[in-house]
Parts: sequence; structure tokens; C-alpha cells
Amino acid sequence: MASTALEACQWTVTTLARYAPATISILLQVHDRLRCVAATGAWQVFSTVPPKAGIVGRVYASGEPATVTDITTDPDYLPVRPDVTAELCVPVLDPAGRPIGVLDLQWSDPVELGPWRATAERLAARLGTRITALGGPPAESRSEKLLRHAAAMTSAPTDWDLMTAAITAARDVSTLSAAVLILAGRRGPRLGAPTSAPGELEARIRAELTEAGSGSLGRLLARAHRDGSAYTLGEAGHPPTDDYLPLARAGARTLVAVPVGPPDGGGVLLVADERLLRPDPTTVNLMELLAGQAWTCLDRLRTLARLREQASSDPLTGLRHTGPFGQRIAAATPGRTALLAIDVDGFKNVNDTYGHQAGDRLLVGLARALEGALRHGDELYRIGGDEFVAVIEVNRPEEAVRIAERLTEAARRTGRTISVGIALPHPGESPELTLRRADQALYAVKRHGRDGVRLAAA
Repeated sequence: MASTALEACQWTVTTLARYAPATISILLQVHDRLRCVAATGAWQVFSTVPPKAGIVGRVYASGEPATVTDITTDPDYLPVRPDVTAELCVPVLDPAGRPIGVLDLQWSDPVELGPWRATAERLAARLGTRITALGGPPAESRSEKLLRHAAAMTSAPTDWDLMTAAITAARDVSTLSAAVLILAGRRGPRLGAPTSAPGELEARIRAELTEAGSGSLGRLLARAHRDGSAYTLGEAGHPPTDDYLPLARAGARTLVAVPVGPPDGGGVLLVADERLLRPDPTTVNLMELLAGQAWTCLDRLRTLARLREQASSDPLTGLRHTGPFGQRIAAATPGRTALLAIDVDGFKNVNDTYGHQAGDRLLVGLARALEGALRHGDELYRIGGDEFVAVIEVNRPEEAVRIAERLTEAARRTGRTISVGIALPHPGESPELTLRRADQALYAVKRHGRDGVRLAAA
């Protein structure tokens, strides 16, 4: 009499409960998990169970029944009641013998499990046949899809992974075929990263929006944040507004547009299809929830990136400091990586005479001048008050001396002078010892009048 798989499971549990003094549940495969679709009363019901988790997951994965006379001896037992002593779990199989779920019974009173196992296996076999005849286990609901995708977005390690997860989620939850993100940026609105395999409509939309330019992207973004979410009714004969013409030229006939994040730095999520469909308000609501989750995850990734940058950078000059410097010199190549220890001549007098703010301005200006004198790929670190170190790759020591002389010339143009000591690591030499030799060369320059360069002895 059941007209759906859910009804068949609920009636099975209800009828079995009249005769079996047990806690009963049926879990069916929904996407990548076992989901409880019917159960009798218990203190705790596991709504979803990961693959192979618990006795139910073990039975589903193996397709073999499990009779556990003492649950305290089975490490896979998932507790649902404090008084349970025994568990019987049998697979629900389709007519081809493939597991589609499990029927699970748990007892708190003494019971002979043998006869119940035979009964449970016969019931599970009939139930599997009926579920298959009704079209198989229930499909994952859109809200369940959204929860699953939200977990994927939360664990995304990079902006690109997050955008790919958000676009994939938008297509899956909305059932529309294409999705794109437009995000605000310092240089104007831009298209978010594409998925790894965009469909034809999505590729055409991206091409049209790219050709339309940042002005068109900005109007779409501003409209969403000014007017709120919007969707089409999928009716023929009604032309789109000018803002949406690039989407229409790409072939989009159905569209859901929802704002993402704040108006001044967020974006807009566009979900489209070339079929004339009729999205409902629930679809729009789900897209709004998805957009909110995507923005929260993106903001978290950006915050973490800023914190990592702050942790590895000098807040005054913006140069990297001791932590990254230690990692860099640990990877120095003997005879090729030169360390240039740099000290500002007379810096203490500037601080004492004009104050620390003047000293800070001097350091910032000098840092920019030294960066400008270095080659592409050379690295400059601030490791102390007025102490800098440049790490450069050279073919011979004389090349390092020439780079150091360029630095001294750049410093003179700012009105200050610097002293530079150079050392190249010897085979087997520790980074600390190499830096110490560079410092010794630096102090030798100081002793001989400052404003110069010295190469440490080989």
C-alpha cells in the first residue's frame, strides 16, 4: 500500500514495533551517508551516519548482517539508550543484492537473537524489493544538499577552492545549470574563479560578462545590493532589463540573482539556465543562505591571510621579519646565496635628536629605497631596530659586492648612509654562523668610517 519509500519504511518500523520489544530504525543511503528515515522512540537517534561508522555502517558496507549479543564488546556500537545490551542489524538489499540501507534493532531486555535475525532478514528483503519498485531510496532534499555543500565551503583551504565549491553548490541546490560569482575588488568588480569544468552556458555567460567589462559587472553588483534578490518567472516574450542583456545574449532564459556580503566589498551570485523555468521563492531563499555562507567562509579566509601576513611582516616597513628570514636562510645554497647585513649609520642620533617618529619615517623611506635597488627575486628583511638583511642569489662573490654598492648608493639618495657586510655560506655551515660572519664584516665597515661595503673572508 505504500506509495513512497519513506512510507514503506515507516510502516515497516511501526508494524515490527508491535511485536519486537526493541528500539528499531531504518537507515537508507542518501548521497554519501546513511540517513535515518524511520525509527521508534530512543533517547538519541543518529540522523545521518558517515560511511562505515557504527555497526550500521559496517553492515551497510559489507552487506553482511551483524548479531551483537553484548554491545560492550563491540567498538563500533553507537549508543542510543543507556540500557541497550544487544543489537541486531541486517542490510536492506535491492533485488540485485546491492545494499541500499539497513534495518537495525536494539534490545535492553534478554532476547534470543537467532529467530529475530531470520525475521529481520525476511522483512529487509521485502522492504528492499518494495523500495526499489518505488524508485529507490529518497533523493537528497535541497536543504540536505545545502548542508553538505556548506560543510565543503567551510573546509575550503583557498579562495579558489571556496568559489568552486560555492558555484557547484549553487547549481546543485537550485537545479539550474550555470552559476557565476561577481566580486568587488580594489581595481573594480571582477568575475570569481570558474569551476574546474564549467558547462556551455556558464562559459558563454563568463565570456559575455568579460566582454561587457567592469562597468557592466558593477551595475549588476550595485543592483543586487540596492534592490535585493531577484528572479525570473521563466515567461517568454518579456525582454530583460539593460543590466541583464549580457546574460540574455549568452542564452540565459532563467535567472536568480542574490547579493553576497556587504554592499561596499561583497558581490553578487548569478544562477542561470537556458531553459524557461519558474524558480520559486524557496529556491531564492536557499540561494541567499548559500551566498551568506559563502561570504562568511571567504571573509574567514581573507582574515586568516591578513593575520598570516601580519605575523610574518614588520608592521612599520611591511618587510618580512625574523620568522620568514630564518626559514629563508635555512634554505641557503652554499657559494650561491649571499647574506647582506645592513645597518643605518647614525640612526641613534636621529632618534635622540628628532624623536622616534622621525626615526620611523627614516626607516620606512630607507626600506623603500633599498627595495627599489634590489633585483627581482632578491629579498629584504628587517630583523631589528635599524638592522636589515638582504638575501640574494649570485654566481660569484663579486656580484654580491656590486648589489651591496647599489644599496649604499640608494641610501645616499635618501640623505642617509648605510654600512653593509656580506657573507656567502660555506658547505656545512649553519645559517647562524653565516649571518655572524656578515655582521663581523659589517662592523669592520663601521670601524673604518661607515658608508661602505665589505665581503667576509672566504
